[in-house]
Amino acid sequence: MGRKKWLLAAGVLVALVFPLGLRVPYHQHILIMILVWATLGNAWNLLGGYAGQASFGHAAFFGLGAYSAGLLVHHLGISPWWGMLLGPPVATAFALPIGLVCFRLRGPYFALATLALGEIFRLVFTNWVAFTNGARGILILPEFTRKLPYYYIMLAIFALSLVMVRVMVNSKLGYYFVSIREDQDAAEALGIPATRYKLYALLPSAFITGLVGAFYMNYVAFIDPHVVFSLGDVSVMIILVVMMGGVATLWGPAVGAAIYLALSEAFRARFGAVSLLPFGVLVCLVILFMPNGVMGEAARLGKRLAGRREGWGGEPA
Repeated sequence: MGRKKWLLAAGVLVALVFPLGLRVPYHQHILIMILVWATLGNAWNLLGGYAGQASFGHAAFFGLGAYSAGLLVHHLGISPWWGMLLGPPVATAFALPIGLVCFRLRGPYFALATLALGEIFRLVFTNWVAFTNGARGILILPEFTRKLPYYYIMLAIFALSLVMVRVMVNSKLGYYFVSIREDQDAAEALGIPATRYKLYALLPSAFITGLVGAFYMNYVAFIDPHVVFSLGDVSVMIILVVMMGGVATLWGPAVGAAIYLALSEAFRARFGAVSLLPFGVLVCLVILFMPNGVMGEAARLGKRLAGRREGWGGEPA
């Protein structure tokens, strides 16, 4: 077994065993939220990092997944856990026509279109009171009284997102994504249908985001449109997580999520609230001094050190 496989096996073992040693439910809650944001970051990274389509509307897919679970209880009295099966395809189904329209735009115009998307869903779900219960939201009874079952469910979803992203990025799709990100005109000149492959990045991204939204409904047990369709608290924070950890890196979203949760809890403990301003300043500093994010800069440093070691070894005789 190679070194990477040993490290992966050790990481999996730690992820499975570590929460068992935490006796305080609050600490387990922090681990669950790290996995939530890491998975959302993985989903966004597939579209925004590898395919180069900076979306500000992922709150729409998150909210659709959450409401798919919540509305089952509100209207049909069905367990919201069935929303784990319903939420992802609902988010994916809405993503298809959205992508066909928005992918006609590029750069800041695409970003603005997706930003408006999340706000449209928030307004619709706020005002469609008969169907969504409006601003009063949806409250359910949690299935589990302990945190550990939620942790292991979210860990499985995070692992699924990692596998999906890794398989896609290391396939022909990944090369097409990167070519579109680097130069869409050149990619189309070579015969790559850009809109189609952007959709291939968007649909699994929306699927994962909808799945996390459905889990969030079950875990938090309360949602309203201002929570799950929030531009600042969902869409922007997903981007901040990826930017901090490293765009277009496999483990960057997980690292960014850990940093984000650690800082937010530190601010909450010190000032009693969390503001987006410190995170905005932090992201500006990351862009200035670590433009590739934590994991991106770590990978670049590793390559530089490896090159120096080869240089110290000298030319072969």
